[in-house]
Amino acid sequence: MKRFWKEVSAEPADGGWAIALDGRPVRTPARAPLLVPTETLADAIAEEWRWVGEEVDPRAMPLTGLANAAIDRVAPERQAFADGLATYAQADLACYRSEWPPELVERQRGAWDALLAWARRRYDVDFMTTSGLMHVPQPQATIERLAHAVGALDPFRLAGLSPLVTIGGSLIAGLAVLEKAMSAEEAWTAVSVDERWQLEQWGADAEGQAALENRRRDFLAAARFLQILD
Repeated sequence: MKRFWKEVSAEPADGGWAIALDGRPVRTPARAPLLVPTETLADAIAEEWRWVGEEVDPRAMPLTGLANAAIDRVAPERQAFADGLATYAQADLACYRSEWPPELVERQRGAWDALLAWARRRYDVDFMTTSGLMHVPQPQATIERLAHAVGALDPFRLAGLSPLVTIGGSLIAGLAVLEKAMSAEEAWTAVSVDERWQLEQWGADAEGQAALENRRRDFLAAARFLQILD
């Protein structure tokens, strides 16, 4: 789509805040009004539209994309979406450790033990960890309590949490960012331990480095989305 507007504004509306292009409200891909819950988020989305060049590039508008997802994808089936995210509690990245080499083992321990310790305190749960890739079942109480925490979230927070969980492979890290127990950069450092280790050992080829940086960009954008919902 080519840019057709000159002015962008964030305006109060029934049910939240709207973004308007030359006075006309923006709609989602499903043609629903793009209404967001906070003025801060509306201003940030409006800024994305202001920076559009001659052509709209959705990759450069992550906050708009997450708001669209919250309205079009999450809200109509909120519980089903929450249930899907909650399944990550059954095989969280932080529970699966390498056996070798010792340097990687220590990096994982340093990054992931703190995540598990926080979740134990916050949700009164426990975790089973293992070395290797064989699945280890988590206690049923852990799965149920984390699912309850995710299921209590509104569509916008679920939309923001989703990339953190799917990109990082860790529900615990996503919840830690959501609850401000860990900064976005700290969480990214934790969930990207293995990839960064591989790049160090085998050399940072351009393709691998670009893929990792793209994941980091999307991860941090989702964290910012959650931050400005408050």
